[in-house]
Amino acid sequence: MDIRPNHTIYINNLNEKINKEELKKSLYAIFSQFGQILDIVAYKTLKMRGQAFIIFKEISSATNAMRTMQGFPFYDKPMHINYSKTDSDMIAKLKGTFQERPKRVKQPKPVQTEDKKAKKLKSAGEVGATNNSATAEQPPNQILFLTNLPEETNEMMLSMLFNQFPGFKEVRLVPNRHDIAFVEFASELQSGAAREALQGFKITPTHAMKISFAKK
Repeated sequence: MDIRPNHTIYINNLNEKINKEELKKSLYAIFSQFGQILDIVAYKTLKMRGQAFIIFKEISSATNAMRTMQGFPFYDKPMHINYSKTDSDMIAKLKGTFQERPKRVKQPKPVQTEDKKAKKLKSAGEVGATNNSATAEQPPNQILFLTNLPEETNEMMLSMLFNQFPGFKEVRLVPNRHDIAFVEFASELQSGAAREALQGFKITPTHAMKISFAKK
């Protein structure tokens, strides 16, 4: 029996070796693209290890996040995502502070929202590609150059985003510069595919990543 859509998604099969604060930051980095996050709850107790709850402001955000990120390799383990069994009771028990919001009667139309989101993402990608070609496009290179990265970016976050693409080799950060990084692939074809897929990806709601080929 399916669990009714709600604001909270439940994630398990998370890597238990990751520090709790690091885990929460990384979850925020990859899930904030779907909408406003009210809270992320993760515990390191024996019973709750490898699990987390993400509470979105909108149900449609939770739905899109669950569909898009299901099975995403997060710290080398595919995420298992479902709606939380209750929207906030479980969270209230875990945290002891969560205030239950009144239930909303209005249900979103997930399919329509998904379509709109896909169209938006597609047009954003096309705009990004056009902008890039307008500003002296570099010839294809197996190394990608990332700009407009937020301050909390770290090597693990970028690795998680790019290691889902074939040929991924490594991420290289630039000392004393949090806003730029390099990502290397085995071939120009593979780096091009990753560039196209992640162009304009929002690591945080205010930072859309810009990806170009590095200068040879």
